[in-house]
Amino acid sequence: MLPREELLKGVENRDSVARVIDQAQQAIKTWEVVLTDFLSPPELVEIQRVFNRLTEVQLVVWGGYPQAERQRIAIARSELPLDQSQVSLVAVEIAGNFLFDTASHRDFLGAMLGTGIVREKTGDIIVLGERGAQAIVAPELVEFLSMSLKQVRSVPVKTQQIEVTELKVREPKKKELTTVEASLRLDAIASAGFGMSRSKMIDFIDAGDVRVNWKEVTQASSQLKSGDLIAIRSKGRLEVGEIAVTKKDRYRVQLTRYI
Repeated sequence: MLPREELLKGVENRDSVARVIDQAQQAIKTWEVVLTDFLSPPELVEIQRVFNRLTEVQLVVWGGYPQAERQRIAIARSELPLDQSQVSLVAVEIAGNFLFDTASHRDFLGAMLGTGIVREKTGDIIVLGERGAQAIVAPELVEFLSMSLKQVRSVPVKTQQIEVTELKVREPKKKELTTVEASLRLDAIASAGFGMSRSKMIDFIDAGDVRVNWKEVTQASSQLKSGDLIAIRSKGRLEVGEIAVTKKDRYRVQLTRYI
């Protein structure tokens, strides 16, 4: 038996992590590969951290393409072969003429959920502008969506399955920069990386709009390290790269901003 309560100590997404622990227990007992629903980035980070302590089971995480935010996890005993192909998901195209009635990610998600499906069965949605969108979903939803999803905003749509290889994923735009700071405080590094004043960054932090490694951080004085990922709602992401100490005992930090 897995030490369930011990593993759940201090976790934020308790319900999600507990559910995956139960699924891992099932995988150990049945010697079968068990699949989770789609999980959000904060849930994924916490689950992977919890399961890093365990040797009985292994995880494979996949969302359809390398940069996918929402992903499913395949869980199996450590003795069994396990790879990406065992994470079951499919892609659908939601095609329509959105030239005169532009739809956002929220519009497509709202239309999908409006058919009666739940968020946990849907992965990422890739908006294609005037042509519609593509979405990653659990395989059991394909037939239902093809029959039920007929309109997004005022636009009639046709929903059908496509190959995952047909996903039109855009590589994120990146900007490399370097900053020299007196400390590795979150407010100092993030304000430099996002090109805004420190006081404005503190406002974002105080408002709960800043996440580090997908975990909400509300302390401006939080210390960063190489490899940390900072995300600000509606502003993009910032990755902390190599950190070096200068002759004047300041920190030279390499940053990559994803726009």
